[in-house]
Amino acid sequence: MKAVAVFPKGREVKVIDVPEPRLRSPTDVRVRTLEVGVCGTDKEVVQFKHGKPPEGEDHLIVGHECLGEVVEVGEQVKDLAPGDLVVPRVRRPCPSPDCLPCRTGATDFCVTGEYTERGIQGAHGFAAESFVEDSQYLHKVPRELRGVAVLTEPLTIAEKALREVAHVQTRMPWQRQLPGRAVVLGAGPVGLLGAMALMRAGFQTTVYSRSPKPNAKAELSESLGAPYVSSKENPVDALVKQRGRADVVYEAAGVASAAFELLSALAPNGVFIFTGVSESEEERLDEGGLMKQVVMNNQVLIGTVNAAAVDFESALEDLGRFRAKWPGKVERLLTARHRPEDYAEVVTGEKRSDIKDVLIFTPE
Repeated sequence: MKAVAVFPKGREVKVIDVPEPRLRSPTDVRVRTLEVGVCGTDKEVVQFKHGKPPEGEDHLIVGHECLGEVVEVGEQVKDLAPGDLVVPRVRRPCPSPDCLPCRTGATDFCVTGEYTERGIQGAHGFAAESFVEDSQYLHKVPRELRGVAVLTEPLTIAEKALREVAHVQTRMPWQRQLPGRAVVLGAGPVGLLGAMALMRAGFQTTVYSRSPKPNAKAELSESLGAPYVSSKENPVDALVKQRGRADVVYEAAGVASAAFELLSALAPNGVFIFTGVSESEEERLDEGGLMKQVVMNNQVLIGTVNAAAVDFESALEDLGRFRAKWPGKVERLLTARHRPEDYAEVVTGEKRSDIKDVLIFTPE
């Protein structure tokens, strides 16, 4: 079968033929891949800054954002059947008996770093015509979400972040309801999905991104009801003057300088969520000023990575809510679909579209 793979030793990216996978345990499920999303992590893998093949192999099949259709189930699988749509989780637990998060099902909080992630770290991904997965890592997708369910995994980033914010802000017993003002830094798929999730939770949400209007991301953001402010035209103090200080900042740009500059827009008792991983930058922080701000304002900075099973379930529920609240808008995030052979050109930008690119393995 066809698969998209990277070869770190030769620094190659190509479509290869690999054997079709087979069920190996009674809880396994064989899935036909329908669509695979492409994101910034794929770019890091293709640039060989991140990613690792399975032990003993020279290549890694990429792809971690996936929508598929069940074609075969093991004899002990009771909650899935051929024809069901599914999305798989990405991370698998580390082997350490001392890692309490992994031993209790919270692999997104693994403390050893020895986990595997399909399509990223030590395990083949989903950018192949089919794959086999244990049923415990698959989430059933309502048929009406067929056109947008490939966005489930990127939406889980916001779902986990909101779950963590809710826990943190229980420190504020006088505030019965969480919502306030929110700013999303970055207007890519993760940012726009985060804006939808924040708005669904009741936040007055602003999207803050570099490109001046007009552009497709700004148009979509404002069609949702989230004002779009260009950081190129409006420095942080202008943003604060226009929109007020943010109770929650959701960073989805992966640019350290922009993120730390935006910290000055955080309100007292606010929470700043980092979701991106940035290259090292030359500029130095005002460490003393940052320390004073965080201490004097009781602020919280959170880094969040990966997601738990509950976040996948929440993401699927929210995709349904988003489609009902904003008819046709979620679909507009998916701005181009490509053949698997186009993967390298999509990741490097030669064929990248305005918002979200997807590889199609099984056409309608």
